[in-house]
Amino acid sequence: MESPRVPEHPQRVYALTTRWSDEDRQGVLNNAAYLTLCEEARHRLCSEAGVLTNNEFPFVLAQANVRWLSPGVGGAEVLVELSTLEIGTTSFTQSYRIKDRDSGVIWAECEARLVAWDPATRRKAPLPEALVRALRGLSAR
Repeated sequence: MESPRVPEHPQRVYALTTRWSDEDRQGVLNNAAYLTLCEEARHRLCSEAGVLTNNEFPFVLAQANVRWLSPGVGGAEVLVELSTLEIGTTSFTQSYRIKDRDSGVIWAECEARLVAWDPATRRKAPLPEALVRALRGLSAR
């Protein structure tokens, strides 16, 4: 399996906090919590861009590739670096790097394919133009 493509210089960085309940019985961050952190970063990006409707994404997660590098913990301050790698007509790909805010230790790198979704037809749809503009404008902000 290929490692996620994560650029050295991210387009956005979001400060987030893991929950104490995100730890599993071994005292490390549960694997699903990493995808939730990526989702929270996406939510912040979409909120900033004004592309959420009723606080909902206009897309669904179709594929994710996570490479765990160091065990994370619950109740910690983290930085989630986000970059958009590709923009198509019905989908886009983003990368994420999750690291401990204080130590800078990288916990995980992720790559996700997101597909525009029409909840009425329950099928993929063209990416909303406002979302495409927001994704293209990432590096300019």
